[in-house]
Amino acid sequence: MSREILRELTYDSDLLLNFVTQREPLLNTDQQAIYREVLRLYKKSEGGVIFIDAPGGTGKTFLINVLLAKIRGERNIALAVPTSGIAATLMIGGRTAHSMLQIPIDLLHNEMPVCNIIKGSAKAYVLQEAKVLFWDEISMMHKHGLEAVNRTLQDLRGNKDLMGGLIVVLAGDFRQTLPVIPRGTMADEIKACLKSSYLWKQVKVMKLTTNMRIQNNCQNSQRFSDYLLKIGDGQEATTENGKIRLSNEFCKICPTLENLTNQVYPDITLNIQNIQWLQERAILVPLNEKVKEINFTVQEKVPTAARTYYSIDKCLNDEEATSYPVEFLNSLNPSCIPLHRLVLKVGCPIMLLRNLDPPKLCNGSRLIVKALHAHIIEATILTGPFEGEHVLIPRIPLIPTGLPFSFQRLQFPLRLAFAITINKAQGQSLRVTGLDLTDECFSHGQLYVGMSRAKDTSTLFIIADEQKETKNIVYSQVLK
Repeated sequence: MSREILRELTYDSDLLLNFVTQREPLLNTDQQAIYREVLRLYKKSEGGVIFIDAPGGTGKTFLINVLLAKIRGERNIALAVPTSGIAATLMIGGRTAHSMLQIPIDLLHNEMPVCNIIKGSAKAYVLQEAKVLFWDEISMMHKHGLEAVNRTLQDLRGNKDLMGGLIVVLAGDFRQTLPVIPRGTMADEIKACLKSSYLWKQVKVMKLTTNMRIQNNCQNSQRFSDYLLKIGDGQEATTENGKIRLSNEFCKICPTLENLTNQVYPDITLNIQNIQWLQERAILVPLNEKVKEINFTVQEKVPTAARTYYSIDKCLNDEEATSYPVEFLNSLNPSCIPLHRLVLKVGCPIMLLRNLDPPKLCNGSRLIVKALHAHIIEATILTGPFEGEHVLIPRIPLIPTGLPFSFQRLQFPLRLAFAITINKAQGQSLRVTGLDLTDECFSHGQLYVGMSRAKDTSTLFIIADEQKETKNIVYSQVLK
């Protein structure tokens, strides 16, 4: 029996059912309604697609993990395939959708994609035998991704019903960021959104509305929760410039970038060895260039010695090598790959840019540098179920997309993570959050995602323009 099949059939049933017994009574009314509906379909072996509309803090991950444990505890296959690597680390046995379902990378230029899963393979067997598939952060996935999975499941399972008769539970929040379309317009993003798919009309929508952070007596107030939803829904009042005015009631406004970094990373020379201190804070920025600038500035304050790693870049087409010399390739800085000149220090937070060993090491996982060697980097996982585990990061070849030519960069798939982009922060939860809005948000849901990473208004620090105003871009068509 292959590793793929064993992975799904070797869960400890007693342990999982005990997990369910302890957590079932903790489900609130909204969660219970969804829980009962999923189990009703599961017990009757009825196919169907449910979408859980769940703003941040409403206990979506908690509910999905209870359902996963319930079904696996009865020795049936339930798959957890979130869109993002961060969400995969939060779900029991989670793997990213691209990894498990072999969804094509290029979904923009293929109107009829199918997944790269061969009939008779171990993955095909798992999908044929699965009872329920849970897919979190679905709002980030291009609609062609879900359509590709639908075609593939129909083929593998020999069933022309929706999703081949498999129960599929989608989850997410359309107030958050949508699929990334390089150089795309608003119309392009809306067209790529799942709600524009022909499959959406067959999806049953169920909602989670109770903010569990408030219910659990966290410092978040109900007013802050309501304020975030107004931002997410595009209902917060705007000025004559079409911007929203930031209020000291819901955040601490910083006058300068230096002040912001000092608020988020105070006394960094004393605290840099405190893993818990590092894991609960980050500065979020809309644009990659500003991320690079802030990371360099904060790392300069770290008292440990720096080590520099240079990538090896080359054109994949020999005929293009004369047109694109190595020096030019070195100067390129695509957002999806590491820098040519990567400068790191022991103790600094870093972010992984590729799936190396999901769900342990996923694209978006945050780590701490433990040791810097010539050909390997030792690191400690910062968050998630594998927190505190030591890992080794190798150099790997990376090929960026979206360029008029193809080139390969051999480098450690890492970037510093004192600051990260708002899009990369989706799915993360922080106790201390910095938000640099001097470069304003440029796409749907970015402001909502940035502000909703914070657990507490007293530790949400924001810098914006002199008028303390910023853009809040919301596509109302997506929220209908």
